[in-house]
This record gives sequence, C-alpha cells and structure tokens, in this order.
Amino acid sequence: EVQLVESGGGLVQAGGSLRLSCATSGFTFDDYVVGWFRQAPGKEREGISSIRRSDGDTYYAEFVKGRFTMSTDNAKTTVYLQMNSLSPEDTAVYYCAVRPEAWGTITRIPLPLHDRLKVSEYDYWGQGTQVTVSS
Repeated sequence: EVQLVESGGGLVQAGGSLRLSCATSGFTFDDYVVGWFRQAPGKEREGISSIRRSDGDTYYAEFVKGRFTMSTDNAKTTVYLQMNSLSPEDTAVYYCAVRPEAWGTITRIPLPLHDRLKVSEYDYWGQGTQVTVSS
C-alpha cells in the first residue's frame, strides 16, 4: 500500500524557516515524481515543486524560486521541502503527492515541466501538515 506521511509543519515567524518531510513507503514503481502542494483557507490547492526519482530533476513554481528547495535522502524514501524567508502568505496545509511514471511494463509519457505542478496529475496524496507563518 502506497503511503505518504508529511511532517515538520508548525508555527514560525515571518522571515523564518521550516523543513517539511514526506516519508514514502509501499512503492513498487520503477520511476515516479513527487510533488509538494499547498492549500490555504478558501483557496485552491496549488503546486509548489516536484522532483523525479530517476534523475533528481526538480521544478519549482515561480513564487517559491529562490526560497524553497526540494531534495531527497540517499535512499530516496524521504522527500524534503526546505522553506526559507517565509511570509504569512505561505500559511497553508502542505501536501506531498506521487505520480507514478513507470511500473511493470507500463511507462507513462513524461509530463511537460509545467504540468508537474498540476494537482490532477498526481495519484497518491498524504494527509498534509499545517504551516502557519505569523507576521
């Protein structure tokens, strides 16, 4: 069973930093993309960043470039989102999600980079972790 568990959220002052973790388990995919998303109250869920397991290729939304960095551990079972220079506008529930790219005899056509931040392209989701940034 595919499982994604986010952690690391909390309350931080504006200008501060947090590192979120996404622990993955139950994967049987040969390749996949992990994405970070967030949803603020009253707003739609939006894509932040993504990383592809096979080559570590990352892609970021414009509004986090230079502030957020996505990475994985050596075993590639935990995905991190380092968030710096946080502002109250970053307050949201943060989710990680997975899009399988290859498994068994099936290989999906790789997504165009900008599509890697689309909510609809991901198949498995974690429960989310709350990030609150105070002014």
